[in-house]
Amino acid sequence: MAQDRHNKGLIGRLWTMLMRIGPWTALGLFAAGIVFWGGFNWTLELTNTETFCISCHEMQENVYKEYRDTVHYQNRTGVRATCPDCHVPKEWIFKIARKVQATNELWHHFMGTIDTPEKFRAKRGVLAQHEWARMKANDSRECRNCHAYGYMDYSKQARRANQAHPKGFDEGKTCIDCHKGVAHRLPPTEQNIGAPKKAAKLETR
Repeated sequence: MAQDRHNKGLIGRLWTMLMRIGPWTALGLFAAGIVFWGGFNWTLELTNTETFCISCHEMQENVYKEYRDTVHYQNRTGVRATCPDCHVPKEWIFKIARKVQATNELWHHFMGTIDTPEKFRAKRGVLAQHEWARMKANDSRECRNCHAYGYMDYSKQARRANQAHPKGFDEGKTCIDCHKGVAHRLPPTEQNIGAPKKAAKLETR
């Protein structure tokens, strides 16, 4: 009963506000809101394309060239994973959060942090570690937009894969734990994958 009175009171206040500003003004504000929201989403999607990603020469001359030599760029089926497919979430909330984070990348673009091949190679290990950490933290969310664990047919996978996948899932691993370097070259850093390394034995005389 109290809820009904509250709802009626809210509707009444909205109706009073509408009458105060006038129906045409209200209609104009509504239309402006639609235009603003449409423009915002159009701009958001414009920045969510491969063309936009490689408009910076840092990307076009470095990681994009490597990506073109991988199965994610060209394969027998013609199904591609472009830059935003792997680096931008599809869910709206996570997408907005990622876009906010990307403002840091724009800052470094204008600062010229990696505007030469030499600068890029010097920072490559750090950049890769940041992206791997992001993907590890979100359970390789962007990978799983295409690669769903529950629909994998292990019988059609290569022997190494059909043995590693169930074991990895049981251990709570995520895609990026084992699949670093599938679209870009690996930087010269320790990847922490594969069998544990044996400590070198010191020679004694």
